[in-house]
Amino acid sequence: MDDLSRFCCQNSRCVAWGTRGGGNLSVCARIGKHNAIRLLYCRLCKKRFSENKGTVFYRSRLPKAKVIDILHHVQEGCGMRQTGRLLKIKEETVIRYARKAGAHAQNLHQELVAFSPANPRAATG
Repeated sequence: MDDLSRFCCQNSRCVAWGTRGGGNLSVCARIGKHNAIRLLYCRLCKKRFSENKGTVFYRSRLPKAKVIDILHHVQEGCGMRQTGRLLKIKEETVIRYARKAGAHAQNLHQELVAFSPANPRAATG
């Protein structure tokens, strides 16, 4: 049985949206080149979505290891052109993944701040 406790429904209209480990998700299929990506199904809203949805890997054509290498290089302070040269990929690809990861991190940070108990606006609702 698959451990789905770290996943949540990606449908913003679902009552379980953003709630991890709610027990509402199940694996309905496997997709991808080697059937490595799980297709999740929410029992509450009846929607299906990839386990990669909401991450930097969503709709990525590169292997996960290559994307992680790109992000590690950028995190260590390598320039976009230098990272592209080292990993033998186009500079535009490095820029696209760096922007995607940055936007994902910014959205995650905003969600965490909004739901923080230390945030007075979150308490007042």
